[in-house]
Amino acid sequence: MGVLRWLAACALCAAVRGGDCELSRPSPQFGSIYHVKGVINLPYAEIEEPFEAWYNLTGNKSRIQYYGGQVITYQFGSVKPYGMRYKITPETTEKEVNARKCFQLPGSEEDVVEAQSVFPSMDGFKFVREEYHRGRYCAVWQNVTRWAQKKNVYTMWVTNASCGVAPVRYEMRGYNSLLGSHYDKYEISYSHFDNSFPASVFDLPGNETKQCGGLPGSAAEHRVLANPMEDLVGRHRPWAHEVFHHYRKRFGRRYGSARELEHRQHVFVHNMRRGDAREGPGRLRVLLELRHDGRHGGCPLPQGASGAGAGGRRAGGARLGPCSVSPSPQTGVLTPLSQQVLIDCSWGFGNQACDGGEEWRAYEWIKKHGGIASTESYGPYLGQNGYCHYNQSELVAQLASYVNVEPGNAAALRAALVKHGPVAVNIDASHKSFAFYANGVYEEPRCGNETAQLDHAVLAVGYGVLHGKSYWLVKNSWSTYWGNDGYILMAMKDNNCGVATAASFPILA
Repeated sequence: MGVLRWLAACALCAAVRGGDCELSRPSPQFGSIYHVKGVINLPYAEIEEPFEAWYNLTGNKSRIQYYGGQVITYQFGSVKPYGMRYKITPETTEKEVNARKCFQLPGSEEDVVEAQSVFPSMDGFKFVREEYHRGRYCAVWQNVTRWAQKKNVYTMWVTNASCGVAPVRYEMRGYNSLLGSHYDKYEISYSHFDNSFPASVFDLPGNETKQCGGLPGSAAEHRVLANPMEDLVGRHRPWAHEVFHHYRKRFGRRYGSARELEHRQHVFVHNMRRGDAREGPGRLRVLLELRHDGRHGGCPLPQGASGAGAGGRRAGGARLGPCSVSPSPQTGVLTPLSQQVLIDCSWGFGNQACDGGEEWRAYEWIKKHGGIASTESYGPYLGQNGYCHYNQSELVAQLASYVNVEPGNAAALRAALVKHGPVAVNIDASHKSFAFYANGVYEEPRCGNETAQLDHAVLAVGYGVLHGKSYWLVKNSWSTYWGNDGYILMAMKDNNCGVATAASFPILA
């Protein structure tokens, strides 16, 4: 019936106005006051992040919380002179468990704080069709923008509701003609939309905000940390892009072409969304791929590959089958360890969860607490700070010490893999060829191998030879959609891309 009504209306409109009926349909507006729940889906990072939001445009206030209130952000444009942002997050130290910590970021003359909507501005959106979407009859609105060589397609699905219209889904697809690929993708699904709520939702928790500190990291990062939703629904270039240019200037990075610049920015932004962009969080996360009493199994080597696994055994001749790295001689068991437990629980050693951390501090936490939780017992990576909740009796992988492998020494790295299993390494992942790797031994002649050129933390899990080329078997953090089911064979020759430059591993007790 909705389609028939629309066709009839169009016919009448065309008869009266002699023009396109689409021009007469007003764009949807969600009101100046609303409350809504939803889920952010970042498919490239394999993260689904639930949120709840309250918005009051008249009072210039908003509140957005994630994972049921584990992390809460406030945007108060009403605070003089330029507004204030707050972020409240759980903090677990060696003295307190899940104390609520407050960070604040004041606005400035150049950066005035405003209430943060969880919907895009509908200016520029055009009605394109009506359709059923997830069981609901929706009007589909779309806005296509071009910025330099980038084409962004924003799509909004809305449905009728008792109070007017209600949001159903928002989707962004970004295409970079210079790189010849999609450079961005995210989705927001909405539910429980209404236009009323008590004013008390904007009351700051008194005890938690008496002593609000400044956000860690550089000034360029602060806005992303204080208000992550802004990067997803804002009309400006995402702030993560601004952070990239800040670091590019800080380290004096120069690129040989516009194509290379675009690709490096693409890698940085996606790493930052997942939490890998800053060196500390990236190295912290990659540590957690280490395996308790085992060597990594199920590694997707191509047919014809052969090589020595981390267990020091020959891995099966011409066809390796499903496993490239031998299991532990002790147990043969693969136990994925929790990334999130270190995000949540190691504040007492100087880490600051998703806002920054360092690898050695994580090692020290594991040493003191007698191990680390498994992913199964603790839960998956959230992309946000969470409550520390591990069970001491379920900790595994007790740590005696940790070792930095001699920089640039491939023989030492091979020995570490044989004796100790997976090793955390840093690489130059800034080239287009890396982003679009699919199979074979990866060798990039432009790759750097000096410490200052390494921009991505990954995990070396084995090594071998394919068609006469020696390689490192490396597990990336960009989900199984990338590379060969999430893995890459990286050439050993001349320490290509710096695999052997900055490697470290823990010694299990």
